[in-house]
Amino acid sequence: MHNSVDTNDTQPTIKIATFNLCNYLAPPDAFYDFENIYTQEQWDKKQAWILAYLSEHQPDVIGFQEVFSAESLKALTQSAGYPYFGVVDSPNVEGDYIYDSPVVAIASRFPITEVHAVIEDTQLNAPLRLNNSFEFSRKPLRATIQLPQIGPCDCYVVHFKSKRAIADEGFSQKNTPDVSDYQKTVEVLRSEVLGQWASTQQRSAEAAHLINAIWSRKSESGYPVMLMGDFNDELETSVLHHLLSYGARQIKDDLSRSISQCYRLQHSWQLFQSSLCHRENIDYQQNGSVDNIADLVLPAATKRPAPYTFYYGAKGMVLDYILLSGEFDPSFNESMAEVYDYHLYDRHLINSSYDIDSHSTDHAIVMITLRVRQ
Repeated sequence: MHNSVDTNDTQPTIKIATFNLCNYLAPPDAFYDFENIYTQEQWDKKQAWILAYLSEHQPDVIGFQEVFSAESLKALTQSAGYPYFGVVDSPNVEGDYIYDSPVVAIASRFPITEVHAVIEDTQLNAPLRLNNSFEFSRKPLRATIQLPQIGPCDCYVVHFKSKRAIADEGFSQKNTPDVSDYQKTVEVLRSEVLGQWASTQQRSAEAAHLINAIWSRKSESGYPVMLMGDFNDELETSVLHHLLSYGARQIKDDLSRSISQCYRLQHSWQLFQSSLCHRENIDYQQNGSVDNIADLVLPAATKRPAPYTFYYGAKGMVLDYILLSGEFDPSFNESMAEVYDYHLYDRHLINSSYDIDSHSTDHAIVMITLRVRQ
């Protein structure tokens, strides 16, 4: 658990979580390979682990990734007190029982009034230098949820293309049957590099189509926006940082400044850091209770990096995010709420117990607490 604060406050709060379930598929079906089948005991253990998290941390809205068995997840979340559930796609099935291409889903304690898949805008493909066969590797989901004291909010759940290389016959040299082992190895490595490049391009295109859909929808509805999920990359990369863009070069007057502030998406971690630092400043000014005043300068909040949500060997990285529109930024004069807490559940990654965590997930769970402004 990281960077959580006491939320024992009289103002109403709402908890939002993003949760990569890691191969959520009920037996006797297999994920990716015929050998990957949970025993009933393993499946029951995985189900119990998920329920334990929900019971202990009580998120109000949860975006899920790596869902193969949507009906099982719906039953599980309903039993845990989430009457509303949405899914917009189904996994691919080969040979009746081998599943690949998992989907995303959402569960909520609050009414979900609409659920839609985010669809590619084919008119964007030409200016984005994409061919017309482009499609999301996994369809993002948009659920409109009636949040208490906020009203309708568009919640997007995404699972961008992974960094795993895309396999394509076009990456291999043709008509070279009699080549040395050396040349064959060169070809394998070259294909891997090109496949990774293709994977990066796919992820970038998905982000572009998604941000277009988010801005287009917001211009019609005016609803606040939450985007949550497994981004399979870090926001600071050139591939994804445009998700946080807000047309700064075009801001020339008060109207464009207001629209930009409302539409732009911000990392909930940064909003939490700013909110925490602001509260500490106020607390110090009122009673001098903060130990280190040097840490209270607001710009210094951005120095603290977000905690890792995934580990590849010994390397930690942030892949799981919750992004929020201006309505959740207190510096925006029309804001409705602030990020009062940021909670990372990662004990199963850094201090795991086989008896408890052996069939949990390979990602941390990110949960934020929003405090509604009154």
